[in-house]
Amino acid sequence: MIGLISATAAGAAARDRLAAAWPDRTRVYEGPVGDAVRAAFAQCEQLVCFLATGAVVRLVAPLLSGKTADPGVVCVDEGGRFAVSLVGGHAGGANELAREVGELLGAEPVVTTATDAVGLPGLDTLGLPVEGDVAGVSRALLDGEAVALRAEVAWPLPPLPVAAEGSYTIRLTDRLVEAAEREVVLRPPSLVVGVGASKGAPVEEVLGLVEGALREAGLSAASVAELATVDAKAGEPGLVEAARRLGVPLVTYSAGELAGVDVPNPSDAPLAAVGTPSVAEAAALVRGGELLVPKRKSAARPAMATCAVVRRPGRGRLAVVGLGPGARDLLTPRAKAELRRASVLVGLDQYVDQIRDLLRPGTRILESGLGAEEERARTAVEEARRGRAVALIGSGDAGVYAMASPALAEASDDIDVVGVPGVTAALAAGAILGAPLGHDHVSISLSDLHTPWEVIERRVRAAAEADIVVTFYNPRSRGRDWQLPKALDILAEHRAPATPVGVVRNASRPDESARLTTLAALDPATVDMMTVVTVGNTATREIAGRMVTPRGYRWQEEPE
Repeated sequence: MIGLISATAAGAAARDRLAAAWPDRTRVYEGPVGDAVRAAFAQCEQLVCFLATGAVVRLVAPLLSGKTADPGVVCVDEGGRFAVSLVGGHAGGANELAREVGELLGAEPVVTTATDAVGLPGLDTLGLPVEGDVAGVSRALLDGEAVALRAEVAWPLPPLPVAAEGSYTIRLTDRLVEAAEREVVLRPPSLVVGVGASKGAPVEEVLGLVEGALREAGLSAASVAELATVDAKAGEPGLVEAARRLGVPLVTYSAGELAGVDVPNPSDAPLAAVGTPSVAEAAALVRGGELLVPKRKSAARPAMATCAVVRRPGRGRLAVVGLGPGARDLLTPRAKAELRRASVLVGLDQYVDQIRDLLRPGTRILESGLGAEEERARTAVEEARRGRAVALIGSGDAGVYAMASPALAEASDDIDVVGVPGVTAALAAGAILGAPLGHDHVSISLSDLHTPWEVIERRVRAAAEADIVVTFYNPRSRGRDWQLPKALDILAEHRAPATPVGVVRNASRPDESARLTTLAALDPATVDMMTVVTVGNTATREIAGRMVTPRGYRWQEEPE
């Protein structure tokens, strides 16, 4: 919950805009600002104060107890020009809140945490338990000193400017180790503990078994991602409470799923009780991984609990990101977030240049030239399979004549794939022309490098006969100069010579150009690969210099 506090009419107006935008996330505190700040500080995870920075500092200073406990506090000035992360930039989420508030109110976010200010992810904000010299290693990263990454398990970390060797170390491990001097230990959630229990098994017996198994195997409880068991034990109090105390979910599987898992230590007892020859080992192994601790029983007599421990490899993450048509303000916030999250970026060199300034320090860039789409797709998938966070970029929308299709053709279910939509060339051109896509429309690429011309021609003819607005991608190049005239001739068989045609080159870029012509007057020689050509249907009209396709066929031109 975000507490909102204001003292003036201008502050209240901005406060109310946030409250209206985030009705489920915010609570407005009225009354004297001192009382309001103190109440919100005690009751909310975050605060946005529409007050002078000095006033907020004096009000919250006596309330501060520590970075891990204090709420995040953002201060917005009277003019609504700046959203300042004042307290709890990392742990309290104030840095991200300042960005969100700034985006909503049109204010400039100001983050004061050193790592965020220079684009580095904070080691204590990666979503992983962290131990050791966080301040010292963070300072070394900021100062450009050599910091080594020792990754004992593969995990998709965000970009970090690390080296093979260094006097400081970031250690990624699920082993039970203590951080050395000048070292930070990150704990990935790589361990799954399978548990079985008799009815009424005490939570102390379950916890003692699990913690003992981890300790004897030299594994950290901070890396346990979940407890897993059979569906029949989903409500077993001892297991439910053990999961709660460990701070992990209790995940269950059907007996049929577990019975199909090959395990080293099957038993007749669970088969008779719940319908599977293994609970602990099978529940730990059902999603794959390496069995580190085979089934073991608790020391109680009779033993009422069993457990097994598996290390699941970190799943790599592939984000297929559409960059839009080129203008920075048409790059979506989600795309920006994925670019900053990725430790590996794969893309066409000219697209990499568009967004290079958005990448965090330490991002590894794998760029190549035109004509290497399949190679880039394979590279991105291979990097994700190594457990890395990868962004594969393309122009427009990555799923439209771009990189999503070849990438997903290469990817299997061993990696996580996220699609990030972008503004397509057709949409960008349509907005410049007016509203040519107001009714049914289709996009057709005239490039026959991947599609036989016979197939392309059949599609153009179908669109012509169906009276659908057509946007041509890849309309003409130096080596392909006859396809566009042929496609226009096919459309002309079904549409009048005066049918409006919009021609937009480099939509949304600094050298953008656009013109409105007709089907009869369009000169194909004026079109190149940077151009999008949109041909209207029989209802499309030029109105006040704009290309408009009405939403229905009821509207008709007045008879001459």
